Amino acid sequence: MVSTDRLPAFAAMSFLLIVIPGPSVLFVIGRALAQGRRAALTTVVGNTLGAYVLVVAVALGVGSVVERSVLVFTALKLVGAAYLVYLGVNAVRRRGSLRAALAEAAPAAHGSLRTLGEGFVVGVANPKTIVFFAAVLPQFVDRERGHVVVQMLLLGLVFNLIAVVSDSVWGLVAATTRGWFAGSPRRLSLIGGVGGLTMIGLGVTVAATGRKD
Repeated sequence: MVSTDRLPAFAAMSFLLIVIPGPSVLFVIGRALAQGRRAALTTVVGNTLGAYVLVVAVALGVGSVVERSVLVFTALKLVGAAYLVYLGVNAVRRRGSLRAALAEAAPAAHGSLRTLGEGFVVGVANPKTIVFFAAVLPQFVDRERGHVVVQMLLLGLVFNLIAVVSDSVWGLVAATTRGWFAGSPRRLSLIGGVGGLTMIGLGVTVAATGRKD
């Protein structure tokens, strides 16, 4: 159903966005530092469920509008690209405050169901994910194959599978090396700087990529 020619590029772009420390990653790391592995992995599940709700919303709503209008597609793509660049510039400028952000993200311990629910809220409200699904996902749909909604749902599933693996690794590493990871402002600053530059590059790539119909 999904074009095998476009899938590797979509997976690569998804991976670049996912590994950058954003709201979901920071939340997972905060949970790992505060409560350990179980809370971090529960948060990952919640984030993933929230993100897939966005996939469904785009596939059934925004996606159909974007499919029919080149103008809407272009406008949405450029707005999304500009926002990714904006997020990247902010990440570079504020890279020194990443340690404080992690501290704020670390909540008090509570039940798994509430942890899952809060992870869901973070996932469904993540601006990076919203922009990616609305502005980037439609670019990788092969309209000649038909079943546009199904293609979007499948591509969104690929994104979320990558997110589960990446976010779980972040959480497990943070839980295992709490002192090393949270105790060095320089290391955290480097993560924020590299992530910001990567996000800027991703934004430029989104702006330069066009639909093929």
